[in-house]
Amino acid sequence: MHGKLPAALALLLLSAALAQGKALTRMGTELRCQCIATHSRFIPPKSIQDVKLTQSGPHCKNVEVIATLKDGREVCLEPTAPWVQLIVKAILAK
Repeated sequence: MHGKLPAALALLLLSAALAQGKALTRMGTELRCQCIATHSRFIPPKSIQDVKLTQSGPHCKNVEVIATLKDGREVCLEPTAPWVQLIVKAILAK
């Protein structure tokens, strides 16, 4: 009986440590830039399903514009490109 208690406690501590590690990993990815490279070539607006705008802050010094295309791909857009600025203005106006 005494042998089972330490094993159960060890299993409990191990599972708690793994759960905490997963939470820290997820938090680490949320506190950094999402865009490694940006796409500046024109993408027709009809190909874009959604656009997410992330302002600069402690997580990233850059403004990030991430477009979800109708085929499901996510593309980081160059925020200084004139056509990207028009799309962002149109979305913010809605």
